[in-house]
Amino acid sequence: MPNADQNDILFERARAVIPGGVNSPVRAFKAVGGTPRFIRRAEGAYFWDANDKRYIDYIGSWGPMILGHGHPAVVEAVQKAVLEGFSYGAPTEREIELAEAILALVPSMEMVRLVSSGTEAAMSALRLARGATGRKHIIKFEGCYHGHADALLVKAGSGLATFGHPTSAGVPPEVTQHTLVLEYNNIAQLEEAFALHGNDIACLMIEAIAGNMNFVRATPEFAKRCRDLCTQHGALLVFDEVMTGFRVGLHGAQGVLGITPDLTVLGKVIGGGMPLAAFGGPRAIMEQLAPLGPVYQAGTLSGNPVATACGLATLKEIAKPGFYEALSKKTQSLVEGLKAAAAAEGQPFNADSEGGMLGFFLMNELPQNYATVMTTDNAKFNALFHGLLDRGVYIAPALYEAGFVSAAHSDEDIAATIEAARQIFKASQPR
Repeated sequence: MPNADQNDILFERARAVIPGGVNSPVRAFKAVGGTPRFIRRAEGAYFWDANDKRYIDYIGSWGPMILGHGHPAVVEAVQKAVLEGFSYGAPTEREIELAEAILALVPSMEMVRLVSSGTEAAMSALRLARGATGRKHIIKFEGCYHGHADALLVKAGSGLATFGHPTSAGVPPEVTQHTLVLEYNNIAQLEEAFALHGNDIACLMIEAIAGNMNFVRATPEFAKRCRDLCTQHGALLVFDEVMTGFRVGLHGAQGVLGITPDLTVLGKVIGGGMPLAAFGGPRAIMEQLAPLGPVYQAGTLSGNPVATACGLATLKEIAKPGFYEALSKKTQSLVEGLKAAAAAEGQPFNADSEGGMLGFFLMNELPQNYATVMTTDNAKFNALFHGLLDRGVYIAPALYEAGFVSAAHSDEDIAATIEAARQIFKASQPR
């Protein structure tokens, strides 16, 4: 069968041995329909699927590939580290170097603990916040995703006086009974929640620029109110910067907003594509962690020597002068070009970006919360997704995910993407 689609063949094999044929749900294309692309290789701004078709990659492994795939300095660092050993289960100097590099770029952090995934980092930060404050309740926001830890897989309750309900089977209601879910950017609701529960709240966890309901910013007023209310009531403000850390700017979303959180959760870019994440904050809070304090957290692969080599090499590249100015210019060029293409064809469309992260919506106004994002026309998005895919442009296979530009994307890549979108917008208009 020389003309058989290799992606179809691989997907059929995968579904026989892996639930849904994928190891992370969004990869299954369930939201958009069709067969997921199985990737064989990647280089620069591109990857190639099982049919050897090339795509301009705007997911970048969901954010880490800020330099593009296979950056020479990163590859060299990883190859050298591999020759020295895959894992030791013991401390290394490179862990210290990476920690020092992170702390030098994130002023709110005085100490940091390295872990292996964003979920692990957010879960550990939550436990630390509860241990440091002696409180149980937490606040999160609808549309913000902090990994798949039980207490964070929650949807809103029926009112501010009630707490969240599990959004996944296997999570008992008792586990989420202390999680309060609020509407993003709703200051009045935030104030009421603290008025009702302020003395019992351990922390407020937020994506200050959300990337899991596409790209939605916390307004400056909302972010400041989060900080003020946490300070007033003795709760910890936790910024989940797994996606935004070193992606929207050298100092993350907290640098963009000018807000100092008590704890910061990092991932993706700090690992450069390897499984690595971190959480950190002031020394007095971080010293509550074992082996110094009573809050337990551990991990066999934490600070893995190959992952730290990859992350450290990545941070060295992005800290070079002018890096973010050039990256932001590319991203803004893509956003403005897409907006112009949509406007020329009469397609409702809006988009926003910061650094190398962007999001677009098939509506005229930028949404400020999850409920508004949910009003997007799914059918139109799915048509756009598959139209771009057919033309060799790979965006997230779900309308709730942000997109990512890398330093490897060329002006030609961006122009080709805009032209592909324009063709799809034009074809979608009634004649």
